[in-house]
Formats: sequence, C-alpha cells, structure tokens
Amino acid sequence: MTISGSILTRDGRHLAYAEYGTSGGKPVFFFHGMPGSRLFRPYDEITARLGVRLICVDRPGYGGSTFQPGRRILDWSGDIARLADALDIVKFSVTGHSGGGPYVAACAFALPERVNAAAILSGAGPLEAPGAAEAMSAVNRFGSKAGRYLPWSVWKILVWLIYHRRAGDPAAAMDKARGQRPQADDQQFRLPEVRQTCLASEVEAFRQGLNGLAWDARLLTRPWGFALEGLQVPVHIWQGTRDDQATVPMAHYLAAKIPGSRLTLCEGEAHLLLFPHWEEILKQLLLE
Repeated sequence: MTISGSILTRDGRHLAYAEYGTSGGKPVFFFHGMPGSRLFRPYDEITARLGVRLICVDRPGYGGSTFQPGRRILDWSGDIARLADALDIVKFSVTGHSGGGPYVAACAFALPERVNAAAILSGAGPLEAPGAAEAMSAVNRFGSKAGRYLPWSVWKILVWLIYHRRAGDPAAAMDKARGQRPQADDQQFRLPEVRQTCLASEVEAFRQGLNGLAWDARLLTRPWGFALEGLQVPVHIWQGTRDDQATVPMAHYLAAKIPGSRLTLCEGEAHLLLFPHWEEILKQLLLE
C-alpha cells in the first residue's frame, strides 16, 4: 500500500504525506531526517507484515509541504494533530530518524493524550549535552556552533554554499561520500533498496530549494523550547556507537532527561541503523 496526499493546515499551508504498510493497521507517524522527505522510510515489507500503517510527513519547506517562516520545533505537534484528525486517527505512535528526533520528542511532550509511544532513531539531541559535538563530522560540528549565532539572512546563504552541489545532484554526492562514512553506513548504502530510498528522499527534499533544510538546521542548533523531563509517554532511543552525525553523548543525554526512557545502543552500527533494526523497532513500539 502506498498512498500520497496533502492537507491544509489552519494557517493555509500544504502539509504533504505518504502512507505505507497496511491500510487500517496500527498508525505510526514517521519523521524524516535532515534533509529528507516523506519518501524516506525503512522496508515496506516489514511494515506491512507487522500490520503497521506508516505515515511519513514532509516538514515545512521539504517536498510538498509549504515553507513556514518562524516555525518552532513544538509547532510540528500541531501539524501532526491536524493530520491525524484529517485521517480519522485518534491515537498513534511516533518515530523519527536523525533530525526528525526532536520532532518525535515534541509530539510526545505536547500530545500525551494521543501518543501511545515514541521511538527516536539515531536522533539529533540538544547541543547542551556534554560532549555532544565531539564525535560529529566536521560539517555538522561547525554548523552546530554557527547556527546558534548567525542571523537567518547569513545562515541560509551559508547552508546554500555547503549544500547546493548536493541538492543539484544527490546521487553524485552520495557516491562521493563512499569511504568517508562509518563502515556500517557504507554497507547499508551498498544495498540497492536502501540507496534508492535515500536518493529518492533527497531529490524530493530539495524540490523547493534549500530553505526547508536551512530552517530545520537552524532550529537544531538552538534550545528546543520544551523540557524533556515533561515527556509522559514511553520513549525508546536507538543509537549506533559509530554514528558521527547524531552522537552517543546525545543519546545518553536524552535517556537521562526523558523519564522512563529506554536506550538501545547498537555496537558498531552507525546513522542508518533503522534499516537493519526496523522490525525490532516496530515490535517495540507496538508493545506499548
């Protein structure tokens, strides 16, 4: 099952989404990384076999979702509540990868009466976490410092300078990075289905340009706007020990701050651990 659609938010924006898995299955909203789009998700066969209705959503400025100036991380919970209403979904779980992690936490914080459980997969954590940036790639480490202080007009130019080549030819950028990623991620990119999913997601992510990515990245460098200690739903955190984008100190910080959360450390795994562990991740969510 693959269904694509779009709704209008209360302020008149388009919010694009795609559904995978089983129609009428247990609803799970999935939030892509940065950059990313509604086309990014792990294996459809596993999703369908486990009876999950997976709803992947473009954040503002990516794919088919309208850019939203001044957006905050917490604003995402309102968009998801409206989409759930439009799809006649009362209760659901949320999960997200990489830069989608903060939005998982935001929904768990703001929608405790609707969210059954949450899973943060290789998730970006607050930069105030001790040692958060030490194991990051050089680009991410630089951005984590610059994004907090640069004005928007300067920041979006900087993001364009760093990402415009990748946006113009995501396939070439993906191939050029071979050997520079953690070994576990290179192994995942050798799998045709994984590579094609990641490539299609990036092509769609950049369809409107780079403002969506630039605002997303800017938000991640700043305080999230809510207390992690206020999360009241079961939260599962999955983290690879070799990840150089979302780091182990970030995962430990999230686990320490979120009451009752469970941290699963995957030895030797890296940023794309959601692909080999998708069945375990979904089963864990469905138990809640």
